[in-house]
Amino acid sequence: MPRIAFKMHLFPGKAEEYQRRHDEIWPELVVLLKNSGISDYSIFLDENTHELFGVLHAGDTAALDDLPRHPVMQHWWTFMKDIMATRDDDSPVTVPLREVFYLK
Repeated sequence: MPRIAFKMHLFPGKAEEYQRRHDEIWPELVVLLKNSGISDYSIFLDENTHELFGVLHAGDTAALDDLPRHPVMQHWWTFMKDIMATRDDDSPVTVPLREVFYLK
């Protein structure tokens, strides 16, 4: 199962709000992510740089391509855009990361 890693940028002073929103993640978003083949999804925060680091397992990487078109995903992005760097379509600015080491 492919592992995907990426980083995003959280606005300074928004760490607690980001945590709160994820603690209360919408059930319909969880269902969408799981139905898209996502599992073992974690997001970490570097509190010095405000960089978020995400890593997930993707059962079907092609299914991930459909996520941006889903209304629940679009609504979540709009909900999050006030606390993190986003694009014009409200999607988070993500930078893919290349794996250089993995100890299983």
